[in-house]
Amino acid sequence: MLIPSPLQPGCIVEFLQDNQPVTAWVLDIQGPRLRVFTIGQREMKLPATRVLPWVGPQCAPGASRQDMLDLLRTHHGRRERVAEEVDALEIWELAQGELAEAEIGWFASLVFEDPAPDQMAGLGRKLLQTKTHFRFSPPRFEIYSQEVVDRRQEELRKAQERERLVGFGQVFLRGLWEAFCNRKNTAPQPDEEQAERIGKLLMTRIVSPDDRDSEMLWRTMSQGLPDDPFLPLYLAQAWGLVPAHFNVYLARAQYDWEPRWEEYAAELRALRERVEKLKTAPVAEIVTIDAPTTRDIDDGFSLEATADGFILRQALACPPFGWEFGSPLDSAVQHRFSSLYLPEGTSHMLPEELGTDFFSLVGGTERPALVITFDLDSEAGLRRVMPEIGWVRVAANLTYAGVEEDLARGGSLMMEEARRLAGLLRAARIREHAVILEQPDPYLTLCGDSGHPEVTVDEPSPAPDAQMIVSEFMILANKAMGAWGLVEGVPLLYRTQNITLPAECAGVWRDPVDIYRIINNMGPSILECEPRRHATIGAEAYAPMTSPLRRYSDFINMAQILARLTGTGRLLDRTGLENLLPVLSGRAEAVNQVQRLRVRYWKYEYFRQNYKKMRWSGVLVDAGPVLVTIALPELQLFLKAPRKIFGDKFHPGQRFSVRVGKVDPLAGEIRIAEAWEE
Repeated sequence: MLIPSPLQPGCIVEFLQDNQPVTAWVLDIQGPRLRVFTIGQREMKLPATRVLPWVGPQCAPGASRQDMLDLLRTHHGRRERVAEEVDALEIWELAQGELAEAEIGWFASLVFEDPAPDQMAGLGRKLLQTKTHFRFSPPRFEIYSQEVVDRRQEELRKAQERERLVGFGQVFLRGLWEAFCNRKNTAPQPDEEQAERIGKLLMTRIVSPDDRDSEMLWRTMSQGLPDDPFLPLYLAQAWGLVPAHFNVYLARAQYDWEPRWEEYAAELRALRERVEKLKTAPVAEIVTIDAPTTRDIDDGFSLEATADGFILRQALACPPFGWEFGSPLDSAVQHRFSSLYLPEGTSHMLPEELGTDFFSLVGGTERPALVITFDLDSEAGLRRVMPEIGWVRVAANLTYAGVEEDLARGGSLMMEEARRLAGLLRAARIREHAVILEQPDPYLTLCGDSGHPEVTVDEPSPAPDAQMIVSEFMILANKAMGAWGLVEGVPLLYRTQNITLPAECAGVWRDPVDIYRIINNMGPSILECEPRRHATIGAEAYAPMTSPLRRYSDFINMAQILARLTGTGRLLDRTGLENLLPVLSGRAEAVNQVQRLRVRYWKYEYFRQNYKKMRWSGVLVDAGPVLVTIALPELQLFLKAPRKIFGDKFHPGQRFSVRVGKVDPLAGEIRIAEAWEE
């Protein structure tokens, strides 16, 4: 490689280090490399290619280090002053449109009559700094067009804003963390723009923890704070951006707890008018059984015992009646997918005027329904199923507790027959290897201040017979209509659990040890278009459609049946249903997670509020080699703890009183601190 002829010992040059020009004195030239003495008083070897395209002045070689340093500082100062005085934007205005690129000498001729080395170097420094208008491509400078300049100026503005935001945000978030930890709040007051951007960042990280667009900004701004998946939530709570018990699962599912249905008023009014025009005389009179607080009533029945069996007429609410699929209202309901029943309240899938009134089987009203007539033999074997769409008269809304009391008194003949039929249906399912786990659902109540409620847990009054009637009749309907769909060629959504359970798992189980053992053998159920066995239900084809007011998958199945029976409405073919399935499955997973994790959150919050003053009774269900599993039946929880806590000798079924230590409701973590045999 040839070294440019101006380069000789004693020549002053510049090169880039960390993107900044460094002034240096050439001591020696060794082929393609230079040995230089820098203004930072360092000697170093430098490839000649790194020398910037402005060299000089040429000084006498052999100067002392101090003389070299003095000269370097003198020329550096001159170059800095030139760079300050030169107007790079004026130069760009003159150059833009003339050339695409040019060497430093050409630019210098626009500013100086006879440019000296320090003037050339000062100008070069200024052009290097003006990255929005010029790009250094050795040995020339590219001259950006107006379009590129505008874009780069906007990028620079955003980068500067981001830098300022990060600097402030790091201090601000640390102050919020101090406040969250109950220490002094040292967070500075953000301005309006800072508050908006930091608030948006926190909410993005709360709702979408894996969001890639915000990840780098979040990592930089939260540097030095704990690496906790819920850190954005903690900081937002400390700031007052979200309340203390903010439902993070709801936010992540993008589920609107209090939807504004007013924008769909015209659709809702038109739907009601369409349905009312089709009203006919009732084809059946029914009763319903539900909790006293239930307002979205999906199912009811009437029953008659015959000489050789039973005639069961089951009525199911029919909200797809008159429904317009693909409408804005339908899209909103599909996105919600399911009603949510949480300790803090209920959020219905459908607008309440439909789900708890117009289509709900409210006592004393007449409602459109899918009426399924089952002709069953004396052992509850199904001889014939006859579905029809019609109106029913709802004679009464009964409660589980009321029906249980009625059965205990031996009052209603129909309820006695219903209990007998339900028992026969259950026995038949068990013969098909069905698994029934009877666990009382704890009733969680939030009392007092809505911002900081007290959690209480009550055990509901047992109503095993009433609940068996409702569950067995609904299972019968879902099984029978699943089979009907196959015979009639109606595509349906099937709930499947195509696993093989040990034969000894079949039956009704109440003991926590048995329940835990069986749960470990069970696999999850999935929604699909292909009918497969549902092992724990004991069904070869199970198409859920008995809760159309509460679940969109049931709503779809009801709509398919309605379209086949009436010849009206939308009837999807198998391909159409398969195309819809991924959307439904995704929403089902997201919304079901809200139901499961939010209830767990409040259970754990109950522990957190009471762990210092309460003990809980549990049953040891698994003596693992490292961790022991203990069931808390009253809360439907299985917790794990080290073996040493339970002593030397213990066995499944043994009862212990446990004391809880650290509790983290958000993370779903509970540490059992001590256990005593009861």
